[in-house]
Amino acid sequence: MQTRSLYQLISKVKKFNTVNIIILGFIALFIYSCSSSPAAPPPPPPPTLPVATIVTGTDTTYQEYPASVEGTVNVEVRPQVSGALDKVFVDEGSFVKAGQPLFKINDQPYRASLNNALASLHATESAAANAQLEVDKLTPLVQNKVVSDYQLKTAKAAYEVAKANIEQAKANVSTAQINLGYTLIKAPVSGYIGRLIKKQGSLVAPADAEALTQLSDVHDVHVYFSLSEKDFVSFKEQYPGETLKDKLKKLPAVSLLLADNSAYTKQGKIDMIDGQFDKTTGAITLRASFENPQGLLRSGNTGKVRLSLQHKDALIVPQSATIEMQDKVFVFAVADSNKVKKQAITIIGKSGNNYLVKDGVKAGDQIVLSGIDHLQEGTVIHPEKATDKVAAVVKN
Repeated sequence: MQTRSLYQLISKVKKFNTVNIIILGFIALFIYSCSSSPAAPPPPPPPTLPVATIVTGTDTTYQEYPASVEGTVNVEVRPQVSGALDKVFVDEGSFVKAGQPLFKINDQPYRASLNNALASLHATESAAANAQLEVDKLTPLVQNKVVSDYQLKTAKAAYEVAKANIEQAKANVSTAQINLGYTLIKAPVSGYIGRLIKKQGSLVAPADAEALTQLSDVHDVHVYFSLSEKDFVSFKEQYPGETLKDKLKKLPAVSLLLADNSAYTKQGKIDMIDGQFDKTTGAITLRASFENPQGLLRSGNTGKVRLSLQHKDALIVPQSATIEMQDKVFVFAVADSNKVKKQAITIIGKSGNNYLVKDGVKAGDQIVLSGIDHLQEGTVIHPEKATDKVAAVVKN
């Protein structure tokens, strides 16, 4: 009995030792696996990005404004008398010289009026001659006291009335002659004929809503464009001169861009600023004059006036080195320890591929040139000098 109890005790001890051995084995295996795992990889090196030093320079910016072209003289050709249009001597678009006949209105009624006025003149002249004869007859009779003085005074008064009637008849003749002359419509200035609204046989009158045609003198042309109040304030501040008159004298020449964006061959000069703003548009009109010896520009042409402005010692930043976010433009400046800092800049103009900057950076600052799309504030970079590259960008 005792032998059997001893055997059971020994079996329990063996089982306990086996469990411990298994547990210790798992612990040893876990420790081994942890100790044999590979080490964590080192952090990646900072990205290498090209940087450049901001420089200053003199550059020119341009501003463009929609414009309309008009001849220096634009004349509406209208009839001054009524009647049927008998003849049209010119064609649309043709060039005419001052005094050249353009239209002929039927003149028969006006010739009849002139003949009637002449007849009345002759009648009044005859009446005046009779009155003069009466005065001449009564004068010696009154001197000899044959007739009373009253009769002579009456005769002289009748003579004065007859002379007044002559003057009135002459005025009627002049009016008839003028109206007859108006039946031949001549060019008031040299220029190009516009559209012919009325054709031969049409009835025309001075009160017609539309003119017969328009005549434009385009040897020189006026180009009109408008500035908003904000642009006008900038205009006054940017260009030299104490008064607007002084500024007009010192303004540089302006260019005209045609409808196809090509530049007109000659440059113009701004010579007029309107006296007041348009209340409906809030803009003020300026005028630039251009020579047009070949007649390439016509009234009604449209285009753009390009104003130039020279900036001295401006900060030049390549456009490719900027990023736009929420209506602001930023650059990434390289700060201490090669950390980048996102800075907003104020742009005053654009020239080619460069921005001209007012503030936000200063000359000598280093900025990242490219690879900025995914760059974050505070990122450490390895800067790569790219001065030559930036110089080439700035020159372009």
